[in-house]
Amino acid sequence: MSRRPEWWLYVLAKIWPVTWKSAMATQWPIVGGLVAKLALPLMSEKNFNVTHIPINTEISGADSTYLPTLVLEELINRSAHRVIIKRCTCRDERKCENHSIEAGCIQLGAGTEEIDPRIATHVSKNEAIKHMRSCVEDGLVPMIGRVKVDNLIWGVRDRGRLLAVCFCCRCCCTVLNSGKYLPDDVAGRIVRLEGLEIRTDHQVCTLCETCVDSCFMGALSNQNGRIIRNDDLCKGCGLCVSTCPEKAIYPVIQDADKAVAELQQRIKKRIDFESPF
Repeated sequence: MSRRPEWWLYVLAKIWPVTWKSAMATQWPIVGGLVAKLALPLMSEKNFNVTHIPINTEISGADSTYLPTLVLEELINRSAHRVIIKRCTCRDERKCENHSIEAGCIQLGAGTEEIDPRIATHVSKNEAIKHMRSCVEDGLVPMIGRVKVDNLIWGVRDRGRLLAVCFCCRCCCTVLNSGKYLPDDVAGRIVRLEGLEIRTDHQVCTLCETCVDSCFMGALSNQNGRIIRNDDLCKGCGLCVSTCPEKAIYPVIQDADKAVAELQQRIKKRIDFESPF
């Protein structure tokens, strides 16, 4: 088992600004290329691949489905072991006033057996599901995938046995605050759920631009009195859906089963979170 004392979480919060500041630094003249080159090994295709799951909404289509429950409960139920990190580093660093700092990420897979219980609670499947539901009900966006840096942070030997399930808020999350600054190849590893479309009812939209402000990739803009979405930039996180005061934005996915199968297959290529040691 790794050795991470409780104070390690507070140290992380102090040094955490390095994460989002380094993403912004990739855009700086002269030094930006060097910063990107140094960071790329941790953000390679093998080491970083994540997907956001739209929150607090029913996905309409051929079969209406509440997607977070469909995806996350299955992953938790299939996991060999699981922990809940005791504090969210992103929210801790920014002293979040909108969501609980104790709403930490869930880590899945046999690798979690190595995580020091002083920084994480080892939980049953039912306890993990209860935590997940609480986070989603609070409006936090689930982000699922392979994040190699987590192995370093939580002291887990990298054997491809650690799956991250983060619960992100727009005000604090590193990815949701730095996505638009990432180099294109890294940003491409934030993968939209297959077949997911985010649509706007322009007859209901009042052009308040709340959605424009909420989009972490800068995919929305007001062009000639109409909200336009750049589908090449949109990551399908659903923040625009949940923040629109007029409920003019909605997600559509025609084949939820196919989308979930593609996500699971992408995870399996990088992580075995089901098999015990």
